Amino acid sequence: MNLPAESRLQFTNDLNICRILNGMWQVSGGHGRINSQAAIQTMFKYLDAGFTTWDLADHYGPAEDFIGEFRRQIIANRGKEALANIQAFTKWVPRPGKMTKKLVEENINISLKRMDVESLDLMQFHWWEYQDKNYLDALKYMTELQTEGKIKHLALTNFDTEHLKIIIEAGIKIVSNQVQFSLVDRRPEMNMLEFCQQHDIKLFTYGTVCGGLLSEKYLGKSEPRGLELSTVSLRKYKNMIDAWGGWQLFQELLSILKQIADKHRVSISNVAVRYILDKPAVGGVIVGARLSVSEHIEDNAKVFNFTLDAEDSDRIDTISQKSRNLYQLIGDCGDEYRR
Repeated sequence: MNLPAESRLQFTNDLNICRILNGMWQVSGGHGRINSQAAIQTMFKYLDAGFTTWDLADHYGPAEDFIGEFRRQIIANRGKEALANIQAFTKWVPRPGKMTKKLVEENINISLKRMDVESLDLMQFHWWEYQDKNYLDALKYMTELQTEGKIKHLALTNFDTEHLKIIIEAGIKIVSNQVQFSLVDRRPEMNMLEFCQQHDIKLFTYGTVCGGLLSEKYLGKSEPRGLELSTVSLRKYKNMIDAWGGWQLFQELLSILKQIADKHRVSISNVAVRYILDKPAVGGVIVGARLSVSEHIEDNAKVFNFTLDAEDSDRIDTISQKSRNLYQLIGDCGDEYRR
């Protein structure tokens, strides 16, 4: 399988990425038992299909270790030059508190060792408590580590527009911010998209298929409850749907998406991803990879085989207009983690 050129983005001067990123939250627990050997073999399937870009974090269970072992197996089987074909974006999620250069560097060194790299492609920084201004110190020290070659590019995860602005005004170069963005959660459209366009910052979006709820599997089905929501993702995004407008309105959305999907001979998930990919400032959509448990390589590839027209977008927007305003209910991007 060869993905079309449109599947690639020249994200930075040195990083050419796939616009569908393989999300590794699913290996952290709560999404089914992961066989590590089978997981690594599945990673080769993604790579060979053109899905070369991985999203992970220091706290996603063995995710960083998987990248390290994957890299070693690539070298052993395909030669060191083949490493140029993969990109791995990790995160650091420290507890708030005083930040020192030593503390920051020690944590960056752990990721470097686990991932078996000399320099991190992208360090996506998350901070739990805005009232604790030490996040600016942490970013300042990471900028120093970037100058020293341990980090190629600095990025953020779940920062709102106000604090992204504070960071930019502090003179810290940020290339991306990772936020929740889907047909259910359209909060980035309020402020984030415009600010990112103005400052050449890309968005990487997660939750775009609502943990699998935005799919044919749930079309025409009664509202899932309890044990039917068998993964952490399903429980998380079912709560988001409840806040957005509830199961009946979600069925209306799925019905419209199914009609659009049939028109383009693709899946509901494809339409959900394509809609967000087409938004300005969006660099890529993260789709969870339940390595060795289930895979959606062939279906994900179809995202790049069609284009949504104005009529499609209008029909989707008509449903969105019936929903509650999550920006008013929750706040800006990432505010759900700081309430």
